[in-house]
Amino acid sequence: MPKDADKSIVDRVRSRPDAIEHVDHEKRLWRRVYPPTGREGLVPLAFVFADTTEAKVANTVAVLEEAGRRYWAPRRYDTYHRGITARDYGQAVPVVVTTLEQLTEHGADAAVWRRLGRKGEQKLTAALDNPDGDALFRDQEARADAAEERRRAAEREAQRPVCKRCGAKFTDQRWEETTARGGPWTAGDASLCGTCHADDVARLEAAAAAARLQAVAPEPEDVPEPDRGRGWFRRRT
Repeated sequence: MPKDADKSIVDRVRSRPDAIEHVDHEKRLWRRVYPPTGREGLVPLAFVFADTTEAKVANTVAVLEEAGRRYWAPRRYDTYHRGITARDYGQAVPVVVTTLEQLTEHGADAAVWRRLGRKGEQKLTAALDNPDGDALFRDQEARADAAEERRRAAEREAQRPVCKRCGAKFTDQRWEETTARGGPWTAGDASLCGTCHADDVARLEAAAAAARLQAVAPEPEDVPEPDRGRGWFRRRT
């Protein structure tokens, strides 16, 4: 950590050995010394062997790989998705090796660099790149998220209710109406789809309207019948 780092961060880093791994690289001392690498991970480290034999170089590289694995090796991503093959290089130190003889003969921009953990020699840019790193993880994670979304949608669709009257599947709105809190009191018969429920409501409203009209309609007046005891014409006196 730099000398002017926040005290709380410094105390956290000193509290346990792996705490530094949870501090962003931009807040670490090395980022004030080295420019951004454009890749995940720490500053790359190169070993150039000179005046030695190929056997000694091979033995030394094998020792470096084994003893320094915790520093250069990527880790598994902490994700709940299955099938993620990408590796997390966020805390890894890219270590490349070559010999002075190869640099002299072919130049530094040739395929003379071997990165620890890999087989064969590559150009420096390819050796420092992480094709199985963050970019691959984002792609695999996006694919896994899409697959999970499709799985959840299929499971939900399999549980979608079917109208007991017409056999149609419930719309999302009708499904929510019948399952929401207090739904049975406001949604009517929860076994009916929205269309059948609307038909029932319309029939009930029509019957209620007819009953109201009948209740307020005036009763027909009684018409008095003519007095059959009297004739239509009076007798003259």
